[in-house]
Amino acid sequence: MSALRACTPLLLLFPLSATAQVVERTDAKALDQVSSRWSAGLAVVHRDSEYAGEGTRTRLYPNIAYDGERFYLRGAAFGYRLHSDDRFEVRAFVAGRLDGIDADDFGVAELARRGVDRNLLEDRDDSVDIGMAASWKGTAGKLELDVRGDVTGTSDGYAVALDYSYPMTWGRTHVIPSVGAVRLSDDMADYYYGTLDEEIARGVVAYRPGAVTTPRASVTVVHPFAKRWALLGNVEYRALPDALRDSPLVEEGKDQAASLFIGVSRGF
Repeated sequence: MSALRACTPLLLLFPLSATAQVVERTDAKALDQVSSRWSAGLAVVHRDSEYAGEGTRTRLYPNIAYDGERFYLRGAAFGYRLHSDDRFEVRAFVAGRLDGIDADDFGVAELARRGVDRNLLEDRDDSVDIGMAASWKGTAGKLELDVRGDVTGTSDGYAVALDYSYPMTWGRTHVIPSVGAVRLSDDMADYYYGTLDEEIARGVVAYRPGAVTTPRASVTVVHPFAKRWALLGNVEYRALPDALRDSPLVEEGKDQAASLFIGVSRGF
């Protein structure tokens, strides 16, 4: 199994920035055809949170992935390819949304500066999305559209992402820069960045950001070594729109957020 194909499923552990799509935006031409489709590895995700007082999150994730002709399991996503050829692919999938935060993880002083008492807040829960994605590939790069919605009743919202990437290769190292944006519906943005009805009833300031669009840019690097091993990394930057910067749940003066991903994987 090629080391590149073995390791890339790990990248879907990234939250969709909101959430977990990095691998599904990489170029399939970089992946060798293999007889074995299983891989396993470990990854560390370091995220600079925009939430007031949370600071940085660092998590270690195990990963077992499968990439078949039609079905795939990649980190937090399980999907089915409805159509796939050299230029065009359509997928349906179920994926975890890992954007939640426990109320206790907010900073007391940081929230107080925004006029919020942490004791009056509820948790923001993780959830599960169901969605579809379509990608188009050519000599000019890859364009991908991803539409997904919460099916757990957590936010009852949806997200639409559009990303462009241009894969490059230097020797055995693959580099995939990408730019795009994520549009959160009003329900989803209000749940994760606004104040809830029960919180407002306790005296928390009412705030609803409404639908927001968050630009993002990332660079993914994959370097195979040995026979079936590979190192991989990803850096993603997000620019917070005014509606999120103004949220009482967001760190005062915070106008951007970033994530760093480092992993190793072996194909079987």
